Amino acid sequence: MERDKAWSLVEEFASSDSLKKHLMAVEKSMMAYAVSIGEDPNTWGIAGLLHDFDWEACPSPEQHPEYGAAILQERGYPAEIIRAIMSHGNHTGVSRDTRMEKALFALDELSGFVTAVALVRPSKSLSDTSVKSVRKKMKDKGFARNVNREDIIQGADELGVELDELVKFVIGALKPISKELGLNP
Repeated sequence: MERDKAWSLVEEFASSDSLKKHLMAVEKSMMAYAVSIGEDPNTWGIAGLLHDFDWEACPSPEQHPEYGAAILQERGYPAEIIRAIMSHGNHTGVSRDTRMEKALFALDELSGFVTAVALVRPSKSLSDTSVKSVRKKMKDKGFARNVNREDIIQGADELGVELDELVKFVIGALKPISKELGLNP
């Protein structure tokens, strides 16, 4: 699988910079996690990059990610990626059985949330974004309202990783692409 081909699909269906940045953040987190456990970072990264590519084009939120999964199937993407994408939505009824599926669910909301926390810091940088600052913002229900905190907690639990450890991991995974995410180094 080629990343360029997946990125072309993102460009075809996603128009907002914020969605593209989210997709890149989840891609990078997935790649880093794959490397950390000896899995294929390319496959895991593609799953992260494409997990929400259909969000803006989808006729309704309830049809996501089924809408995108059908497109991926038509275009010949591997079943393991499509299944991982389907399993990242609790409403689909697709269980999370593999490590890739569990990681995608765990890293999706958390990658977006960590990025949001860094964006509101005075430095706008991940360099001074800490586990403590992320956990504090998780308690603030008015901050990043669309991020489901229960999914973040459930994701770490399903992955079998302490939440603080996973937050620290995501902060580190995203630092190399700070600029692409609109953050300072």
